[in-house]
Amino acid sequence: MLNQLLGGSASILLIILAVFIFFQFVPVGLWISALAAGVNISIFNLVGMRLRRVPPDKIVLPLIKANKAGLDMNSNQLEAHYLAGGNVDRVIDALIAAHRAEIPLTFERSCAIDLAGRDVLEAVQMSVNPKVIETPVVSAVAKNGIELRVKARVTVRANIERLVGGAGEATVIARRFFGNAYGCAGIAGSYFQDRPG
Repeated sequence: MLNQLLGGSASILLIILAVFIFFQFVPVGLWISALAAGVNISIFNLVGMRLRRVPPDKIVLPLIKANKAGLDMNSNQLEAHYLAGGNVDRVIDALIAAHRAEIPLTFERSCAIDLAGRDVLEAVQMSVNPKVIETPVVSAVAKNGIELRVKARVTVRANIERLVGGAGEATVIARRFFGNAYGCAGIAGSYFQDRPG
């Protein structure tokens, strides 16, 4: 009798342990959320993500967001971008913002921008609302010892097509401002030099 009781409780413990391991390994709740949102993804695909060491929530939640926004995405595209080291959620947010602003931005282009180390969502936002970059104070001294201090504001609008391989904020400041500041110092120095004391 005691052996039967111990055997029955061990079987129950094994069943509970198996169910616990199953729910830890198979994200059933995430699968139900995807089905409720109208995203067609199989439970085997979610298990495959776990085997490929891809957190399923990093793929499924942005996929639900993209589907609800009317974008045509699939889990393989998002998983490939995640495995390449990209930020899937940021790319989807940028694609949704570009879609709403009617900016032509493809998934491949947004992935390239993201993998290039740029903030793709900020780039989309800057193409809608230009960003004002304030430069630090730069001083230049003319030949005659006159010092000119210059501070400037540069308005920058992102060009999505040229963002990969294009200039960053520091480069824009250097190109637009420092060359002009030293040119202005030379002009101011020659102006003050030509004036009578």
